[in-house]
Amino acid sequence: MTLADSEIEYIEGILGREMNELEEGMLDVMFSEHCSYKSSRPFLRAFPTEGKNIILGPGDDAGLVSITDKYALAVGMESHNHPSAIEPYGGAGTGIGGILRDIISMGAMPIALLDSLRFGPLEDEKSRYLFEHVVKGISDYGNRVGIPTVAGEIEFDESFRTNPLVNVMCVGLVEKDKIVRAQAPNIGDVFLLMGGTTGRDGIHGVTFASEELTSDSETEDRPAVQVADPFTKKRVLEASLEILEKINVSGVKDLGGGGLTCCISELVDSSSNGALVDLRTIPLRETGMTPYEIMLSESQERMVFVINPDDVELAKQICDKHEISSAVIGEVIEGNNMVISDDGDEIANLPTILLADPPSIDRPIAEIPADTEEIDVKDPPLFKSFPQLLSSPNIASKEWVYKQYDHEVQVRTVVKPGDDAAVLRIDENTAIALTTDSNTIHTKLSPFDGAAGCVAEAIRNVISMGATPYAVVDCLNFGNPETPEILWQFKTAIEGMSLVAEKFDAPVISGNVSFYNETEGVKINPTPAVGVIGVEDIENIRTLDFKNEGDKIILIGKTYDELQGSEYHRAIHNLEKGVAPKVRIEEEFANGKTVLDLISNDKDKNITAVHDVSAGGLAVALSEMVIKSGLGCDVTLVDDELDKIQLLYSESHARYLLTVKADAVDEILSQIDVEAKVIGEVKGTDLVINDHEFKFEDLDDAYHGVIEQYMA
Repeated sequence: MTLADSEIEYIEGILGREMNELEEGMLDVMFSEHCSYKSSRPFLRAFPTEGKNIILGPGDDAGLVSITDKYALAVGMESHNHPSAIEPYGGAGTGIGGILRDIISMGAMPIALLDSLRFGPLEDEKSRYLFEHVVKGISDYGNRVGIPTVAGEIEFDESFRTNPLVNVMCVGLVEKDKIVRAQAPNIGDVFLLMGGTTGRDGIHGVTFASEELTSDSETEDRPAVQVADPFTKKRVLEASLEILEKINVSGVKDLGGGGLTCCISELVDSSSNGALVDLRTIPLRETGMTPYEIMLSESQERMVFVINPDDVELAKQICDKHEISSAVIGEVIEGNNMVISDDGDEIANLPTILLADPPSIDRPIAEIPADTEEIDVKDPPLFKSFPQLLSSPNIASKEWVYKQYDHEVQVRTVVKPGDDAAVLRIDENTAIALTTDSNTIHTKLSPFDGAAGCVAEAIRNVISMGATPYAVVDCLNFGNPETPEILWQFKTAIEGMSLVAEKFDAPVISGNVSFYNETEGVKINPTPAVGVIGVEDIENIRTLDFKNEGDKIILIGKTYDELQGSEYHRAIHNLEKGVAPKVRIEEEFANGKTVLDLISNDKDKNITAVHDVSAGGLAVALSEMVIKSGLGCDVTLVDDELDKIQLLYSESHARYLLTVKADAVDEILSQIDVEAKVIGEVKGTDLVINDHEFKFEDLDDAYHGVIEQYMA
């Protein structure tokens, strides 16, 4: 049990009596960090959550953003870290299942999945095992349900050796007049439970997710991991959409963490009503289940619809047609309590606000001093460091991963995995750009600028595709919030993220907090995984690969002496020290707006490629453009304040590479009023930087096949 003595005293003070065993179990899960957000809520309020394109911000199963006059996107992001550490295939699969249900709960059809993954070094056998089976779990589940996995990002670092992170983002499409919410506004409506049956799997999943892992977790906590069932999910998806089409549903919510306890209490609390649940009506797949087990089970593929009693017969017919179970398990009642009955006997009676809105905790915070110690390294020759950097698993091609995903099902995908972002067609004129990003070293070294940089990089990714950023979602993965320094990282990271989101008018509309990512004192690098949704005219889509020999290359933005925290330092010098690159918010915004304006005004398609500069710096960004296209370039980088290593590998923000047709360079430059210069041209097949020549074959060999060799 996770209830603290002070929480028990608080609860029983409100009840005026002691809890019984069932009530104690229900409150235990709802007071868990995973359900209550009791440590994070005071800080999450700093996020900007409203904007001109935002229909619904945080508070429901997913956020809603307007993308056309007719359509909205339902967007959410969730973590399934602890389950994936224990049972990677099932943990990752149920993570996908949970986020899909969140999107369905808004009345939306899921159209895309993205992931953000973290593992230990690939040299480590256990890390390879986790990596392989997480990817397979994501692949099998998404492919079988028929939802394309279109983009993502992966990092390998020692800090994730015992605590892998599995964060999943989902996007769904819904007509604005068909949006539904997690609510139960009408007294007398009934709760229709449909989908999978209820078993003993996943009991205490949320409390397990609200504690640190230990060396015994793999055996002791395995029963807390839910069992994935993508084939049932496919039927649940189809039945849910048919119910929503044919019945005027009052509310709907999926059963995820906390099971029936969480689902029913939050449905009625949002409408200031009460609930009566009859345990004897709940379809079970195991015999002898106790009320405690039934109310806390987190069995997958279950949904609750709040409907008028007159619509029950039609809803059940739809479920029967799709071969899934369904049952009326209770009703919306007057008052503010959730009542559980068993064969007519009342066995639990709790205020819904106590379940759905536990009090937050004011935990102590302690700032971590910046690491200002001077770093002195001996840089190897460029011809050695550059191929080695390209071969870092954090830079090298992730084709081994995304070739396992079906990214073309539903035939919306215009730009596939491997670019700055994925692009999906919405209608004949409109597309959306989707990406996930995080930089954990930067956030560890400088939580404010590091986390701000995570949002800034994700925004640059969608801008590079020609899309205007509309909204942000996140998964905030940190260590134990009871440690004051961890909570300071968390608070400071949110402040940095908020700065960028607010400046770009891209509010944070949904998210997830995952604390306790530690194992026996080993902490993860703080990981604010960020998803960004951008919207664009289909005619404005750009990609990163070079198109034409003779095109000129323009660098927008300034490079600073910001090697600390870079992939170059990690891969070449095994260093994670110093101060992260700064986010200069005015430069970031001005440069991004400049690129968007250039693309929007480029009716003759003179801008032929766009790529943002991030991990690995300019050297890696240019090499990716070469490798992707098979065309080379000749580039000259000069700055009196920087040496060649800083120029090539610095990870300064706010930078973009554009290629422009030669006869349009002057016209394009005349439209730019931020720092920009022509640095070279597309030429030949090799990469030449300041007279250092790197053969295409050598770059290609360094970049491709790295992960494949580890996973062979």
